[in-house]
Formats: sequence, structure tokens, C-alpha cells
Amino acid sequence: MSQETPARRSLPHLLLVSAPLQGHVNPLLCLGGRLSSRGLLVTFTTVPHDGLKLKLQPNDDGAAMDVGSGRLRFEPLRGGRLWAPADPRYRAPGDMQRHIQDAGPAALEGLIRRQANAGRPVSFIVANAFAPWAAGVARDMGVPRAMLWTQSCAVLSLYYHHLYSLVAFPPAGAETGLPVPVPGLPALTVGELPALVYAPEPNVWRQALVADLVSLHDTLPWVLVNTFDELERVAIEALRAHLPVVPVGPLFDTGSGAGEDDDCVAWLDAQPPRSVVFVAFGSVVVIGRDETAEVAEGLASTGHPFLWVVRDDSRELHPHGESGGGGDKGKVVAWCEQRRVLAHPAVGCFVTHCGWNSTTEALAAGVPVVAYPAWSDQITNAKLLADVYGVGVRLPVRRRGHERAGGGGDAAEGAGVERQGERGGG
Repeated sequence: MSQETPARRSLPHLLLVSAPLQGHVNPLLCLGGRLSSRGLLVTFTTVPHDGLKLKLQPNDDGAAMDVGSGRLRFEPLRGGRLWAPADPRYRAPGDMQRHIQDAGPAALEGLIRRQANAGRPVSFIVANAFAPWAAGVARDMGVPRAMLWTQSCAVLSLYYHHLYSLVAFPPAGAETGLPVPVPGLPALTVGELPALVYAPEPNVWRQALVADLVSLHDTLPWVLVNTFDELERVAIEALRAHLPVVPVGPLFDTGSGAGEDDDCVAWLDAQPPRSVVFVAFGSVVVIGRDETAEVAEGLASTGHPFLWVVRDDSRELHPHGESGGGGDKGKVVAWCEQRRVLAHPAVGCFVTHCGWNSTTEALAAGVPVVAYPAWSDQITNAKLLADVYGVGVRLPVRRRGHERAGGGGDAAEGAGVERQGERGGG
């Protein structure tokens, strides 16, 4: 960490505001690193909690580092009515979203004022999707702003066309095989649409999405999208007829330095090339006890070595309980650096929930996928991976009600924490 100088403080100051979910933090933080390397002062902020791998510093000025000709700072949103980082309520994403929509604006206003008082007034704000309260604060304080859309351009186009009735969508409850023609997109059916298209109005994530889309339509000068021309050129060009889309992806760290997952890498080093089945369902999805047992049985039956990420909050669902062992062939870990694992020559297959970060990382690594989507945009991403990009297969998933597989609480929201279908029931 380096000291801040008057020259550094005079740099244009960009504030990045992220929803406190790992899949939202990672791409926005990557964007921050790239922009600061071009000579900007960038401050990254979110609401820290124990479920995030990013550990923000609590001091007033924030931790900082020089990046290229610029500077990257970390300063958490804090104070007011925000829950403490260790509060267990952050484990329910729907509850967390409602809380931050309520308590986040005052914390963000305070942070912006502290920057001005410290001699580094904020010049521009970029907030990622599903944080419309941040765009509202920027508007009210007269700070120019843009949004980072952290999903695909195809999914953004689907949501936008549906909200503004630019094409005819079948009604909610329609047959899943009915076609949904949207300009610039491949052939899709009702069953392949992202979940929030037909989510009920009271759903907190749909409310945030609608607020984001209205803001894009009415006031935001740009929407930065975590994609790139070579992957979604037709979708990007078609959507530009309606929105000022700027592709800035793929947003992931391309480094391969040592980290806390060195034990995973050492284990992979001992496996034959392209032999390992890598299984990871992201930082939010919970697949349920019976389904976890089926995954374990399926992995064992392949005869291949496997590396399976089972988060600490799901470890009791593993067939071997808290020990979560992988047997002779497998290794079960609570966390690993996914991009680094996918780039390892021992990995031959990726069983994934198809979050957009995982999708782009798998494509970049050239690893074939077994697509097992749960919610949100993952259903559409699975379709793209299997039928458009041609890099994998989809597992059949039966839809079921929004019963949170992890048990208890927030059942009506779903909020990306439960799988929409569960083979074998349970």
C-alpha cells in the first residue's frame, strides 16, 4: 500500500459502487483495476460482510495501491443503519437487498461527502446492476453516472424488450416451448428466458431490475456491459438501436499468481491432463441435500478425479457431512480461485450453474461445460453455452416452486439461492 500524494488526489476520481454479492463485486473490481491503470483515481465501495472474499479496510481514507499511472482505493460503505459485517442476515440475499436499498443511500451520500472533504471530489460514478439506489444518489447529488451490466448483452436485451413491449412475449404461464423472437438474439423459447422476465412484481430483484431499466431508458448516458464484440456482436449492434451499449469485457483477472488455493493447484498438478471434473455452483446457489447426494454419486460413478467446491454454508448438505470428503478420487474444498483452476491443464470438464462470470471464464479457458442452471440469467446462459457457442451440454432440470433448497426464509424471493428444478425431488 502506498501513500496518497497531492498529485494523486488531483487525478479524475471515479467511484465504483457494487451490490455486495461476489458475482457483482468481481467484474466491477476488475473494471476498477483497468481504469486506474489508465491514470484515474478509482475508489471501490460496497457493503462488506463475512460472505464476501473481498476484505475492505475500515479506516477513513481506505486501503490503496498504485495501479499503472493511477490509484485504486477501497473504502467500505458503513455507518447509519447498515448491519454489521458479521450479521447473519446477509446470508439471505433477498433480505440483504431490501436492507441495502433502505440503508445504502445514506451511507453512500456520506462516503461521497467524505471524498470531497478529503480533497478528492468524485467526478463520476459507476454502479453495477441491481443497485438502483446508487444511481439515485448520484442523480440527486449531481454526479455523472453510468451502469455496469454484469450479465450478458443477450439477457439485457431480453429484459429491455420485455419491459418496454418492443416485441410480443407469451404471457406468464405459457408453454415452455413457445418461441420468443427478439432482434439480434438466437432462437429462444419461454423455458430458456431469464427468470426475472416472469417473476412476480413484489420480487425484490425484479423491482431492482425494473428500476435499473427505467434509469437506463430515461437518464443514464451509457450502459457498460461485461461482454465483448467477438462473443455478442449481433446482440450488441441490435440493442444499440435502443440503448447506448458499450462492451467492456470480459471482466476477470487474467493473472495466475499464488493464492490461498495453492493446495488445490498442488492437487491438480498431480492429476493427468484433461482428466479432472471441476464442479462449482457459484457463491449463492444452494442445491439441496438430496441433489447434493446425487451429484456426489454421479461424480463417483465417472471414475474420473474431481474437484468440487462446496461452500461452508452448504457443507452440512454433503453426503459426508461437515467433513465433506471426496474419497480416493476427489477433492472437496470450500473455495478456490475459479479462473486459476479452469486454466489448469488437468481440468477437462466444468460442471457449472452458468453464472455469467463462470460462463465467460470457461469460454476463455477453453474448457467444455456441463450446464446446470439454477435461476436468474443462468437458464439463458446454459442455452447459449450448449446450443450457440457449442461448448457443452445441458442437464435436464425440472422446474419446481420457489422453496429455498437451503431451508427456511425468503422462500418467495428465490433470489438466486435455490435451483428451479431438482432431479429426484427432495
